[in-house]
Amino acid sequence: MAANCVRFAASLLGKGVNGASPTNPVTLQLYRQICGTSALRRKNLAAAGPEKFTPEFIQKQIEEFEIGKRHLANMMGEDPENFHQEDIDRSIAYLFPSGLFEKKARPLMKHPDEIFPKQRAVQWGPDGRPFHFLFYTGKQSYYSLMHELYGKVLNIEKHQDRLRAKGLFSTETKQISLGTSRWLTKEELEELLVETISTHDYDRFIQLMERMLSMPYSSLEEEFILRHRHQLEAQTMHQVVPPLQKDDIGADFSTAEGKRKTSKSSVVVRDCGSGSITINGEDYLHYFPVLQDREQLMFPLQFTGLLGRFDLECTVSGGGRSSQAGALRLAISRALLSFVSEGEGEAMRQAGLLTPDPRVRERKKPGQEGARRKFTWKKR
Repeated sequence: MAANCVRFAASLLGKGVNGASPTNPVTLQLYRQICGTSALRRKNLAAAGPEKFTPEFIQKQIEEFEIGKRHLANMMGEDPENFHQEDIDRSIAYLFPSGLFEKKARPLMKHPDEIFPKQRAVQWGPDGRPFHFLFYTGKQSYYSLMHELYGKVLNIEKHQDRLRAKGLFSTETKQISLGTSRWLTKEELEELLVETISTHDYDRFIQLMERMLSMPYSSLEEEFILRHRHQLEAQTMHQVVPPLQKDDIGADFSTAEGKRKTSKSSVVVRDCGSGSITINGEDYLHYFPVLQDREQLMFPLQFTGLLGRFDLECTVSGGGRSSQAGALRLAISRALLSFVSEGEGEAMRQAGLLTPDPRVRERKKPGQEGARRKFTWKKR
């Protein structure tokens, strides 16, 4: 449009397309009336608001994505019907190896629903009247949610007042099982509402939800509360539980391995009931003369309450006694997962028994006495 204005004005003023702007006051006023100033053009562009994507445009992008996905599957020699996003990412990384650090410069192929932002539906009718009575608040979805939430709080209070009037009120009521869940984050709530909210608005929402959750009869709105909580997956599900095996005499046993620094260990936990512990064919009392190392070794059994039930045959190599005790503790904890319930396994994870210790000796730095220690500085 700007180029057309320049050509039209140049034809009126008798100048070329690439000529300078007119200096005659009359012609300059005419030029501004035709094309407008640069500031006015920028203002008009800003007034257009954020770019909107029509459903037809999104549908066309989806069709092109499906065609590209089929072509990419054929290039990789795989079935297009079972070609998912993980396969697309792997194929692009294989076909377009790149060392670019800027993510925007890397090849990208994702479903249009993940690329284009979600848009709210039309909120007014053909006559221009909004459908919702909170339309002019500027955050109709957020205030609708708060209006509904406050109404539920009032309903619970009325129910409690009726029970108090009849003498049936009790504080020992059914509690909502939240499990391993948390409230929706600000970003997740914005995605749910398809609106941008401030941190103050989010804090007000969480405060009102906590108030409703603290009420004795909050279980009446259990579905509404759980709808705004995100269920966390138990970390124990990611732990590999070694399968139980049987020896020649029919006793159950389980094997596992562990590492700590440069030490490597393997443990056979046998359900025999004698409670003997051997390390490299030697009794653990002689192998670990330091009490702290023996405590590390026995802590998984003591935590699960299984002291004296199992026979432990341990093999360890490399490192010192302290790192060997840490490697054996991790191996014993992993092997005990086969004999405990899922809840006890989650408790072991939270206690840190199933988490490998990544700490290693830090290397010496050049120009220093050690990893962090500096040489003594003398002024003279």
